[in-house]
Amino acid sequence: MTTPPNSENLLTLLRSVFGFAGFRASQEAVCRAAVSGRDLLLVMPTGAGKSLCYQLPALARGGTALVISPLIALMEDQSAKLASLGLRVARIHSGMDRSSSRQACVDYLNGDLQFLFIAPERLRVPGFAEMLAKRPPALIAIDEAHCISQWGHDFRPDYRTLGEWLPLLRGASPNQERRTDAAPVLALTATATPTVQADIVAQLGMVSPAKFIHGFRRDNLAVEVVEVSVPRRAGIVCNLLKDPSLRPAIVYTQSRKQAESLAEELSRVTRAAAYHAGLDAETRERVQRAFQAGELEAVVATVAFGMGIDKSDIRTVIHAGLPSTLEGYYQEIGRAGRDAQASRTILMHSYADRKTHDFLMERDYPPADHLARVYSQLGEEPRAVEELRATSRLSEADFDKAFEKLQIHGGVRIDIAGNATAGGPGWKKTYDAQAQFRREQLEKVHRYVEGNECRMAALVRHFGDEEDAGHTCGRCDVCDPASALLRVFRRASVEERRQAQEVIEALRPVTYKTIRQLMGDLTWAERMGRDSFEVLLMAMQRAGLIASEEAVFEADGRVIPYRKLSLTETGFDTRITTPLPLLLDDGLVEEYAEPKRAAKQKARAKDAAQPKQKAAPIELTAEAETLATRLKEWRAAEAKQLRVPAFFVMPDRTLRAVAAARPANPRQLMEIDGIGPAKAEKFGEAILELCAKPG
Repeated sequence: MTTPPNSENLLTLLRSVFGFAGFRASQEAVCRAAVSGRDLLLVMPTGAGKSLCYQLPALARGGTALVISPLIALMEDQSAKLASLGLRVARIHSGMDRSSSRQACVDYLNGDLQFLFIAPERLRVPGFAEMLAKRPPALIAIDEAHCISQWGHDFRPDYRTLGEWLPLLRGASPNQERRTDAAPVLALTATATPTVQADIVAQLGMVSPAKFIHGFRRDNLAVEVVEVSVPRRAGIVCNLLKDPSLRPAIVYTQSRKQAESLAEELSRVTRAAAYHAGLDAETRERVQRAFQAGELEAVVATVAFGMGIDKSDIRTVIHAGLPSTLEGYYQEIGRAGRDAQASRTILMHSYADRKTHDFLMERDYPPADHLARVYSQLGEEPRAVEELRATSRLSEADFDKAFEKLQIHGGVRIDIAGNATAGGPGWKKTYDAQAQFRREQLEKVHRYVEGNECRMAALVRHFGDEEDAGHTCGRCDVCDPASALLRVFRRASVEERRQAQEVIEALRPVTYKTIRQLMGDLTWAERMGRDSFEVLLMAMQRAGLIASEEAVFEADGRVIPYRKLSLTETGFDTRITTPLPLLLDDGLVEEYAEPKRAAKQKARAKDAAQPKQKAAPIELTAEAETLATRLKEWRAAEAKQLRVPAFFVMPDRTLRAVAAARPANPRQLMEIDGIGPAKAEKFGEAILELCAKPG
């Protein structure tokens, strides 16, 4: 083993092998801890440079690094990149022929490899772990380490048992303490909440590991969440991705069938293909390669797609349905904008998604008595799984799911011949806890899409970084609603401002009220209806007038969530008599939505029943038209520099309003529809300078 290098030596390796001029944020500290031989947990977002944090220390320590990875595509991608740098790399997985795997083992034992990639399932092969132990690795990297945790969103049984193999791989028996010169274990992931982080450390048997939890904020992502019915989503996706500036793109769907049908529609607009676990390996690899090479501009996929994708210029990630966890959602949107350029993520959801998730929850977490029925048939004598299935009196699907869950939670053990024996009796406790945890994860997703906190701040808080969660992003649909791509916002009418003032007066003498209590206090709110009242409250929250806090109470043994609404300091001091930035959600942008005929008829009927609230087209004088032309030229140059569509900088309707109003100061500028605090801060000086020019 070589002497651990100092910072200068690491920097030399970084430049000479990887071609990087310097470390990214936090990388050097992680690398130094690993080189010194310390176990560590690294939680760092997709695209932030996690892979380097095991690759560079591996080279610095010498010997062979063992990399345990959950996906063949991920192994292939990373091993190919290392080989292209002239490094000696091998991998062993189910997609390789036997002779290639044998040669990789020979090369490993001869010390001819710098990196060996394996899947966790490989350690179950008789004699394989013992073979590795004959020449213990210099470093053990476990990629996508959230798969280890029973609280992880992609829990895998063979990852769960990794901790049992680590003492052997480090040159010690299970009863021996870790040797001082043993290989450090590096657990790396992009998605781990504090609960998952603690479980990873416990399952791997790490003692006082260094923890690096960094960088969940993605300042270049504009996150948007919008309610859209299922039938309208395909048309919206196709209309959005007609714009080449929003491509390359990944579209996530909830099922394989949806992925295929949407990919077929989208292929009429741009080069697109489907990707899901039901496709054969050759097709999946072909789609992934084509997308990576730019031959495809969009992939419509289930969550099976994404791990190992190192494509830096993805401009848009769209979720055409509600994700099942915030961890998975964060990892998926993190595939956009890895080149640090402005990018957009859009999540479309509706009540129908909740029903889908309820169905999947029932399917994936069967009643505990199904598991108990299978467990009761097990003993110390091995029994064939087919025999158990036949005598269980469960359907094939119900048996398979119950058996899978028993295996995950230690209620059944499988020998190398595939026969089953009884495991430990503690499976029910962990199974019930896991099922409850999954329900809580879904509830957190529901609260996220319904909330009005800055989208990025909410995600940062979810991963445990409370300090950073206090900073808003300035880009999402909550922080800068005027720049939302799918949702239209309008300024509150005089009547709506009066109603907002009444809400403030109702909250002024109390600590908080629920929505139901407010509606009881305000007679007009009952007439308005719950949905419309919520729209007004959301606008007030966006304006910083009220705050919303999630709470629960118990009734009849059930935990019932509710929201507590209270005044902010700004709300206490506000009298809503002027057109302050109170923006109400006014539906979808029609050029993208293309509502169905029935929806159009409904909209026309609604328009006939009440006056239009949208402003008429703005008429410009000749002088204002000249200013509008200057603004368009400036907008085009700004958009080109930022590499975003022109409407990201300023929509046409806002540009014409600026030209008509010709604001002379920031206060006048922010009174214009479409100019929020973030836009004023970023572009205000340039806009006011253009408005000040004569002509």
